[in-house]
Formats: sequence, C-alpha cells, structure tokens
Amino acid sequence: MKIKPILLALAAICIAIELTLSAADMGLVGYPKWRLAAYSLGAFWTALLVGAKPLYGTQPWVMFISYAFLHGGVWHLAGNMMTLMLLGTPLVDRVGQARFLAIYVLSAVGGGIGFAMLSPSFQPMVGASGALFGLAGAWLWLDWSDRRRLMRPLWPVWRACIILVLLNAVLWALLGGLLAWQTHLGGFIAGWIGAATLARFATRPKG
Repeated sequence: MKIKPILLALAAICIAIELTLSAADMGLVGYPKWRLAAYSLGAFWTALLVGAKPLYGTQPWVMFISYAFLHGGVWHLAGNMMTLMLLGTPLVDRVGQARFLAIYVLSAVGGGIGFAMLSPSFQPMVGASGALFGLAGAWLWLDWSDRRRLMRPLWPVWRACIILVLLNAVLWALLGGLLAWQTHLGGFIAGWIGAATLARFATRPKG
C-alpha cells in the first residue's frame, strides 16, 4: 500500500516536532524547557479566549491549528500517527489530497471550537485527535451518503457512531478523565460537515 504524500507530510511535521521535544526532555538537544515553550506558544489555551494575555498577537487564532501538531509524548504521537494512516489512506483515495487537507484543517479547527465551548479546563490541550475524529466523521458521512443513494441500510453508520461514543467513554474512564472528548466531538462534527460540503467534488464508487 502506497502512503499518500499529504499523509507523509502531516506525519513528518508531527514526528519531527515530538522527537525534537522528546530529545530535549532527555537533554540530548537544546534545553529541557523546549516542551514547555512549545506548549506555551502552540497548545490550545482556553484562557486566551476569556481575557488571558497572549504571548504574541495572533496566538488566539493560530492555536486552533497549532495544537494539532503537538503531542504529549512519543506514545501519544505513535497512536495518532497510526490512526492517521489507517483513516487517511482510504479518505485520500476517495476525495483527493487537496480536499483531504481541507477536511483535516477544518476538523482541527472544529476540535478546538468543541474544546473551547464544552471544556471547563484551562489546562493546555494538544494532539491530532480532533482532526483524526474529523476524518472518521468525513468517512462516515460519505458512507451514509452512498448508502442513501444506493438505498442500503443506514444502521452500519449509526453503529460506527455509537462505537466511537463508547470508545471515548472507555478512554475517558481509563485516563481518569484526562481525555479531551470535547475536541473529538468538535472534530467529528466538523469532518462530517466538511465532507458534506465537499461532496459534489468527491469521487463516488460505482454502485
């Protein structure tokens, strides 16, 4: 299976950032405070939306994208990058690289909006999972659209949505509540809407 260039590019950015920060954490390069600096500059900070002073003028806007390229460690990164490849490959085949990137960016922004609206936490939020749930939302919309057009049962789509809800509930419990489910929800909704908006450009399978 050939990995698409857009997936390689997104993964390369995330991997380069996290490996650099992890190396700094271990004292191999730079300074141990690099991760703190990266989070201060690029994580999603809800406080910036309610009056906190930003470190630079555009930070309250940039963070809606930049948080998705930062991670909480190598294992967090690895899980998200594996998911990116699994979800991204068939979606790129379906909609093309440019439209895939549009959905990915929209989903990341949607994840930030979901976190801002629903989370009471002022802790920094990082990770690509909002964008990844957006990819799931986009794929499920395309499946739902195909099934309606071909008059096939819609239950498999709703079943997949239920599974995603249960997965979030389980992870939330296992992580002691330290799961940004609000980001996942916002990303999923944005991905669903993004796929619906770009539907007329998508290549439909033969039925």
